[in-house]
Amino acid sequence: MQVKVAIIHDWLTGMRGGERCLEVFCELFPEADLFTLLHIPGSVSPLIEKRSIKTSFIQNLPFSKKSYRTYLPLFPMAIERFNLKRYELVLSCSHCVAKGVIPSPDAIHISYLLTPMRYAWDMYEEYFGNSKSRTIPLIIHYLRMWDVTSSQRVDHFISVSKHVENRIKRFYRREAEVIPPPLGTKRFKLQNKKEDFFLIVSSLVAYKGIDLAVEAFNRLGYSLRIIGSGPEEKRLRRRAKPNIEFLGWLPDETVADYYSRCRALIFPGEEDFGIVPLEAMASGRPVIAYGRGGALETVIANGPKTEEKGIIPTGLFFYEPRVDSLNDAVREFVKIENDFDSEAIRKHSLQWDREIFKEKIKKSILEKMESRC
Repeated sequence: MQVKVAIIHDWLTGMRGGERCLEVFCELFPEADLFTLLHIPGSVSPLIEKRSIKTSFIQNLPFSKKSYRTYLPLFPMAIERFNLKRYELVLSCSHCVAKGVIPSPDAIHISYLLTPMRYAWDMYEEYFGNSKSRTIPLIIHYLRMWDVTSSQRVDHFISVSKHVENRIKRFYRREAEVIPPPLGTKRFKLQNKKEDFFLIVSSLVAYKGIDLAVEAFNRLGYSLRIIGSGPEEKRLRRRAKPNIEFLGWLPDETVADYYSRCRALIFPGEEDFGIVPLEAMASGRPVIAYGRGGALETVIANGPKTEEKGIIPTGLFFYEPRVDSLNDAVREFVKIENDFDSEAIRKHSLQWDREIFKEKIKKSILEKMESRC
């Protein structure tokens, strides 16, 4: 089926879970044009970089490369200004405003939704709770109205998880198909040598729960290594004791090596899906995760039910966002650490393999387009 395709992505500033999905969309539609609010050249994979990338006026605003989020109130206007009249298929990969583009009346718009706009909905307190600005509540009110209104421009939603599917129903009153995002399992290997450290891989922003993990390991005294950077880094470094090491962002192959050598991954925040626990499991390592959000759909917790049914556990949960709750889970893990089976954990992760995602998303898009004809 030969159609003119536009792919819409919020911004291109680094390779995270959303950009891994975008890579697959670029493979499926190699002739598609790519639209984004902002692009920092060299920040994403060669597969994405070589596309015809069209940016918005946000690209040329002062300090946009480092502080683009300060222009949040302008994002809806910027995304709506893209001219999509020539395109028959609009495919948006959205966690902020990408799904709000205005397609032509005859086009079909399929949105792969990573999450409804976090800033406007359930992450408001994490992003803006400490702000004393009187204008922010007005801006967020406007963004919520725009987010709901613009959701009607989407013909079909595909969500990354059941958790996000429920949020689409709650906020937009729309149905969504669930297709979990891709895991590049070939990037990750099992290693026999395990070292004496726990691991976090995360951007260092407020809602990720890294402050909780830092305080927990300050008390526990176990070695913790943190891969990632972000606006919270300086504050977290000041709070951390010497047993906690900050490594910054590292190349993919180095991150994979750390996964394979750690005792366990610590995943302290609530995520809409969360690709990081799957990357750790693809490396054969168990996960200690906050028992909410997408982690509940990927991590199998050790416990009586798993033992009764003969299910191989892949980690543990803690259910309260408190230091004591995480500490109890870590202590429990230390007691049963040797019971986890690295090969079984990796096998569990393979059901999210990139090629499986590629086939599922291709089939879904083609079916939706054929039903429109």
